[in-house]
Order: sequence, then structure tokens, then C-alpha cells
Amino acid sequence: MKNALSLLALGTVLFMTARATEPRSSAKQAGVAKSDRIPIVVELFTSEGCSSCPPADALLSQLETQQPVAGAEIIGLEEHVDYWNHDGWVDPYSDPEWTLRQQEYVDRFKGNSPYTPQMIVDGQSQFVGNNGRQALQAIREDAQRAKTRVSISLEGSTRKDAERVEILVGPPTASEGHGPADVWLAVTERGLGSAVSAGENAGKEVRHAAVVRSLHKIGSLSAKNSSAFDVHEEVKLKSSWKRENLRIVVFVQERKSLHILGAADARVSG
Repeated sequence: MKNALSLLALGTVLFMTARATEPRSSAKQAGVAKSDRIPIVVELFTSEGCSSCPPADALLSQLETQQPVAGAEIIGLEEHVDYWNHDGWVDPYSDPEWTLRQQEYVDRFKGNSPYTPQMIVDGQSQFVGNNGRQALQAIREDAQRAKTRVSISLEGSTRKDAERVEILVGPPTASEGHGPADVWLAVTERGLGSAVSAGENAGKEVRHAAVVRSLHKIGSLSAKNSSAFDVHEEVKLKSSWKRENLRIVVFVQERKSLHILGAADARVSG
């Protein structure tokens, strides 16, 4: 397996090369209102036990912080799988739920087996997670598709271990023609990392993007139901999570195809 540092350099080169080919309008992305950009969910299946994964983690972090694609609002979900845990290092952010979620994508894309790092854009395209060029291409293409409107309104909470939110999902656009879909709510945390002492990354400091802390289904949309979905939800937060680094992400995912039809995110109040 290639050295993690050389892969990081390769991933950075690919990312910067792809940025250089972006239309000039992308340079003004920071000045475009978030509400005017199309939310794109970029999932990364990764592990601290995999030497190829740190460059992919860095790429996802760059995509989120730099927002390099004009018209797109990139929402990262970094999901740590658990099947690397038997190789000497137990990833503290791993969860068998994320392994099961990745296996659903393996079946969807008719793959032979799960692998890391794997990046998936809006449930519609997948590729090796440190490939910046493919990531930008997939995000650009998906930003051209019609999306279901999703919004999150923070309602505040008197409890430190919870955040109350109102979630509104507009009816699917007529052009989507999707089947039954589920509404998912995730909590992500930025600023996480580890000093890895064993396994393929032994002796290295690894840093992460938006690590998924929790993910659960909060509702469903029928293929025949064109009405909006409106729900008030109390989101539970663990005391070990830093509130200032937390975001709530809501996305609508078609049950059969796993296409993500719409999404939104909001920073948890301090």
C-alpha cells in the first residue's frame, strides 16, 4: 500500500489541478449566499487504521472549507468503518452502523466488497476517496440536478445535551419521479483527530473532516405523497462532543436507488 504522505501529496495536486479548471465564477463562491447554492452530500468511508485514508480525510476537509464548486454547498459526512479495527488500531470514531451503511452502497453499485477510502457523492457516484478530480467532477454534475428543498431551523434548548430543531422538507420536484424516500438526521463533529500508535498509521497524527457522530431516520416520504414534511425534533448530544464544532445535517434519500434528493445543514448553537 502506498505511503500515506505520498498519497496526500497526490491528492493535493489533483485537487489543486481540478480547482484551476473551475470557471472563474467559482472564485466568488464565498460571496454567494448559502441559500443560493445547491446542497451536495459527500460521504467518505474511512478508517484511522488505513494508510490510504488520511489523504481522503484531508480532501473532504478541503472540499468543505474551500467550497470550490460554483453553485454547490458541499456537506461532508465522514463515516468511520470498523473492519480495520482488527489490524492493531481501534478507530475511536468507528461504528458498525457505518460499515452496514457502506455495504448498502456496495450492493447498490454492484461492487465486490467494501473498501477504504471510498467517497460517494449524493448516493449517485462512487470512487476512491483521495481522487480530487473525480470528486469535483461528480459534485459539478450533481449540482445541475433538481433537488428537494430541505430546511433546518434551530429552536434552541435549555439543556446542554440537546438541541431542538424544526425540519421542513418540501415536496419532491416533478422532474425527480422518485420512489419512497427516507428523511435522515445526522450530527457531525469537526476538529477531531488521533495520535495513532499502532496499525498502518502508527506514529502519525491524523486529522478528520466532519465525523458522523450519530445518524438516524426521522421520517419517510411516500412516492405518491406530494405534501411537505414538517417535524420538530429534539437532537440528543453527548457531553463529550464539543458543541462549537457540531453540525446537524438532514438529507432525503431514496430507499431503493440510495440517491440523495435534497439536504441541508445547520451549526449547533453555542
